[in-house]
Amino acid sequence: MSFQISYIISTRNRLPFLQITLKTLLSKVTDADEIVVVDGNSNDGTKEYLQELLDNGKIHQLVSEPDKGQAHGWNKAMLLARGTIIKKIIDDDVFDYNAIKKCAIYMLSHPEIDVLISNDLFGSLQNHTKVHKASRISQYQKWLKGAVASFTFGDVHMLVRKSSLAYIGLYNTSYVMMDWEYSLRISYLQANITYYTGYNALSVAHNESISALKNRKEIERQGKKAHSFYEYAGDNAEISLWSKIKIAFGKALCKHKPSKTDFRQEPSANEMVKIYQYLQNQLEATNSGEFVFIKKE
Repeated sequence: MSFQISYIISTRNRLPFLQITLKTLLSKVTDADEIVVVDGNSNDGTKEYLQELLDNGKIHQLVSEPDKGQAHGWNKAMLLARGTIIKKIIDDDVFDYNAIKKCAIYMLSHPEIDVLISNDLFGSLQNHTKVHKASRISQYQKWLKGAVASFTFGDVHMLVRKSSLAYIGLYNTSYVMMDWEYSLRISYLQANITYYTGYNALSVAHNESISALKNRKEIERQGKKAHSFYEYAGDNAEISLWSKIKIAFGKALCKHKPSKTDFRQEPSANEMVKIYQYLQNQLEATNSGEFVFIKKE
């Protein structure tokens, strides 16, 4: 059985976030879509929650077993995908499925496109009313003109054609910032990348998402290696902009010593649902304008 879009999720012990994300996704999928979930052997109730969804026909594929890092989990999900288009869904971020569907339809009508990226928004769970815009369009345009050999972009807003994996490959399991290396590789290989000027996603930072802090030295080492290998001209970043934001956010959290009543530090489950609904509304409102596809000729 084949599908138009495979929504893939890799998760481990993130049940409160996963439940919010899947509730929204499940309300948007059609018979032309599938949901593939790879669970890294969770022990917080995630496996049981996902198994129930699978048994009830809500999700299409489920694997729950130990993995060797996040890239390994995502690679499993990409290989399992049966859709023409693959869309990665990160369990603690927010997605506009109407925008994603629009991008997928465009890719389906333009089979030469390997990868589609977009602008995105970013914010934090602790200060959710401050939402910022991010764009890589200037870097993309330099790449289109041949001024640079490669450029970086996040994968939160990225759509990939399944058949293009044979050319661009999977995530490099040796890289801490796997999306950073993946973007450099995709662009360096001169894959056919289209840019959508709308917003497919809103990245959410919080105190459980700062995995980059303890790996900062390794990230910098890997960054230098990738700079050379992919002839990356750089744009004041050894790592991606979003990774820098996460690291800065993590440092701020480390400096902040919350009181027992500090809502900004630890929102309750009910508060978190409201925060994510607010962020969902912000993302969809941002997408109320007119946006275009910029295509590689």
